[in-house]
Amino acid sequence: MDTRITLGRSGLSVSPICYGSWQLSPRFWGAGPEEEFIAAMRRAVEVGITFFDTADAYGDGLSETVMGKALQGMRDRVVIATKAYHHFFPDGRRYPDLSGAYLIEACEASLRRLRTDYLDLYQCHAFDPITPLEETAAALERLKEQGKIRAYGVSNFSAAQLRLARQYGDFATIQPDYDLLNTHIEADLLPYCRAENIGVLVYSPLHRGLLTGKYTGAETFSDLRKNNPDFQGERFTDLAARVAGLRPLAERHSCSIVQLVLAATLMHTAVHVAIVGIKTAEQIEDAAGAMRVMLSREEYYTVRRALQQTYGMGFPFV
Repeated sequence: MDTRITLGRSGLSVSPICYGSWQLSPRFWGAGPEEEFIAAMRRAVEVGITFFDTADAYGDGLSETVMGKALQGMRDRVVIATKAYHHFFPDGRRYPDLSGAYLIEACEASLRRLRTDYLDLYQCHAFDPITPLEETAAALERLKEQGKIRAYGVSNFSAAQLRLARQYGDFATIQPDYDLLNTHIEADLLPYCRAENIGVLVYSPLHRGLLTGKYTGAETFSDLRKNNPDFQGERFTDLAARVAGLRPLAERHSCSIVQLVLAATLMHTAVHVAIVGIKTAEQIEDAAGAMRVMLSREEYYTVRRALQQTYGMGFPFV
């Protein structure tokens, strides 16, 4: 079954589940075996995932390098997105830089690491307050004219920042942080994107793993979750119980909680793609299954109500 969709005004044809590679950033997630990541990426293609997202900042080039190895010989079957923003150095220093000169340099470096001569989607990883957006847009347009990128977009921009950026260039996509426990962008960013046909690819749709159903609320963490209040104390225990409460609905659809949550996330009319951070082949097989789960309107709001009755930041489903 062909599940590809068009990513808004970018025109890119992609799978609605995207392989995310933030996990290859040791400073956030610790070190992982490269062979396991490569096997997972190759398995992703086999199970129908055509969209892969990375960034030069993930491991200061490590993620792109590993992805370049994994996808060798598959370039005509996949859509590759990466990001630039952090001007990083071998000694670990880094600072924001969306200047035109650096974007050209960063794009060339990403192309080399990814072992490709073009990028399908090139994204500004965050907003740079001291670089004029017209300079950034001009560099991106130059790269597009040269055939080095097919489309460009942004990540982590507010609605106001995206509106401003689009005065200077055809920023066709945005990559925001969004999941069914973290829905504040439903108030402004998502309606704007829907109206302007901006391609929306959301990251962390499983709330750093909390929405997978694998936690009881008693676990402890050594990665970036160790200081997140959602993963501590009574709040963590309650949220884990709420997620576990979705199991009967998942069983009704013969799917996992992961698949149920991803399917519900993709039902928002402004959301085109869910980027899932993947470490193993088994995880991508599970996530890919979400593309075949169809929920009713009632079931969608059942999921929303279960997760947001206490902690939701969007509409209060009472």
